[in-house]
Amino acid sequence: MAYDFKKEAKMFYMPKNKPEIVTVPPMTYLAVRGQGNPNEAGGPYQKAVSVLYAIAYTLKMSYKGKRQIAGFYEYVVPPLEGFWWQPGVDGVDYANKNDFHWISVIRVPDFIQQADFDWAVEEAQRKKQIDCSSAEFLTIEEGLCVQMRHIGVYDDEPASVAQMDAYIEAQGYENELNEVRMHHEIYLSDPRKCDPAKQKTVIRHPIRKKAAK
Repeated sequence: MAYDFKKEAKMFYMPKNKPEIVTVPPMTYLAVRGQGNPNEAGGPYQKAVSVLYAIAYTLKMSYKGKRQIAGFYEYVVPPLEGFWWQPGVDGVDYANKNDFHWISVIRVPDFIQQADFDWAVEEAQRKKQIDCSSAEFLTIEEGLCVQMRHIGVYDDEPASVAQMDAYIEAQGYENELNEVRMHHEIYLSDPRKCDPAKQKTVIRHPIRKKAAK
């Protein structure tokens, strides 16, 4: 049976719909950076997502071709994720999507190495006839975070964020959102196929212990 990150690492992909504190280890991703409104039809964000999936499925299906990746095992492509920030904004201003900076990512198994990524970029470009040069091979260590599962449309996320903020305040922590430790979303539902009121998104924020007074 193919390895499924959502099932094997439930604490990071399937949290409850209430806040919890986790320590997230280093994870390796396919990544594309950009800025602008993610809802812009045919815009940079949507093009980035197309690039990520092209490379992700090239790696997943590599075992059926000539590329033999050391340590390879069959796996389910993990969900799309995004790291988001807006310069000069404390947290996230959902009403001003044009100012978003983002790193759109898809996680890859640990056996994927830089050379495998480089091969997949070239192979995806050749087969899909799209420019994949914007992609990078990126490791992120989030560390100490608060997270919860948000159910509903993205614009309603502030209600869940408020729950997270209240929870960490009660536990003696505070947010550490900045341009290095960012607002993180994991998209468990496909918005093209799901009732927006029922779509599921993991929201994760970096935190730190409050300084003693």
